Amino acid sequence: MAELPLWAWIAAAAVLGLLVGSFLNVVILRLPERMTAMWRQEARDVLELDAEEAPLPPGIVREPSHCPHCKHPLSAMDNIPLFGWLLLRGRCRYCKTPISIQYPLVELLSGVLSAIIVWKFGPTWPALAGLVFTWMLIALSGIDFRTQYLPDQLTYPFLWIGLLLSLLPMFVLPTSAILGAAIGYLSLWSVYWLFKLLTGKEGMGYGDFKLLAALGAWMGPTALLPVILLSSLVGALLGGGLILLRKHQREVPMPFGPFIAVAGWFWFVAGDWLLQSYLQITGLR
Repeated sequence: MAELPLWAWIAAAAVLGLLVGSFLNVVILRLPERMTAMWRQEARDVLELDAEEAPLPPGIVREPSHCPHCKHPLSAMDNIPLFGWLLLRGRCRYCKTPISIQYPLVELLSGVLSAIIVWKFGPTWPALAGLVFTWMLIALSGIDFRTQYLPDQLTYPFLWIGLLLSLLPMFVLPTSAILGAAIGYLSLWSVYWLFKLLTGKEGMGYGDFKLLAALGAWMGPTALLPVILLSSLVGALLGGGLILLRKHQREVPMPFGPFIAVAGWFWFVAGDWLLQSYLQITGLR
């Protein structure tokens, strides 16, 4: 079998990304609802209250895809990533309710970013790890954007995968991975408590600490400062833009996790280039 050219691998990654993006939509929508229902159930058990008769929300894997409004199961044609939404013109085939633009956006984002990862690393094991890195960040960003949750069910595996990959090593050595995870967590933890002591308010959640710790485990401690600076810049630009457009009220909290994820992915892919460009511009190299 002749070796495939790079463009073929990139195209395959894009198609795989579209398919995985469809699954990521399920994770983004169903995992928080499932978590909330289980928390409520556990709380009733602790308080020794009668269990709720309502069934748990659909799981991530077993229950087939269906319209959130009319609950009608979707056909295979409706489930085609990106193109299914276009063919349906953004409306449910059965009840004609508008389908959220989130579905095609997540699928398209997953496809494009997956293709970029393979273009960056080629058909290698680091590319496979990079795809997992990308898909995790998309799922976490989507959940945080919708619910302001960064669930432990995703942040902890993300962290442990980064630590385990350092044993190979793949991106960083074990020492760098451990230091990156510890410094990443403690840096935002310190900012959280300093802000809370000064203002009496919570500026971010513990999920943000865990997400930055996971990025530190994947990329080492040297990536943390650029990621924090980039995420602050992205947050200021997007947050300021939304406030100016009056699509987001000043007093309403804005999730910080998606900004950390965007900065982390960008540094993962282009960090070396950005650092070299900075050194050349400043004359430090």
